Amino acid sequence: MTTENVHDYAAHDGVAPDRWASALHLFDNGVGVPREESVLERWERARLLFGAKDYIGAARLLAGIVGEVPEQTGPRLLLARAYYHSAQLRRAENQLRRIIDRDPVEHYAHLMLGRTLERQGRHDEASPWLRSPGVRRIRKNHTRNMPAQTR
Repeated sequence: MTTENVHDYAAHDGVAPDRWASALHLFDNGVGVPREESVLERWERARLLFGAKDYIGAARLLAGIVGEVPEQTGPRLLLARAYYHSAQLRRAENQLRRIIDRDPVEHYAHLMLGRTLERQGRHDEASPWLRSPGVRRIRKNHTRNMPAQTR
C-alpha cells in the first residue's frame, strides 16, 4: 500500500480517512486547546468518510451540515447519497424531493430519486423521474464513459 493517496487507506487498515482531515488542523490553536470544527472542515471529513464507504458516519456529519446551510445543494445531495447507500431510503427520498423542489433542473437528483423509488419497489412512481431528458443525458454520458465489457 502506498502513502500517495489518502483514499488508499481503509478505515480498518491504517488511519481512517476522516482522521487525516482532523490532523490537518491539530495545532491551529496550540497544543491542548480545544477547537470547534468549521462547516467546511466537517464537509471535508464527510466527503472523506463517504469516499471510504462509511455512509452512516458521513450521513451523521452531513445531517448537521445541512441543518446549518440548508440552501446548499452539494451537502444535501451527498446526504441523500449517503442515506441511499446505507439503505435509509425514506430519508434519501425526503432529501432528494427537497432538492428538486428548490432546483427542478438538478437532473442528478431526478435520477437518484428514481433509483431510490425503484429500490423501494415503487416502480410506477420512479418511472417519470427516470425518463426525463436530463436523466437520459446523464445515463448516456455515464454509459459512454464505461469500459465496453461492463456495458
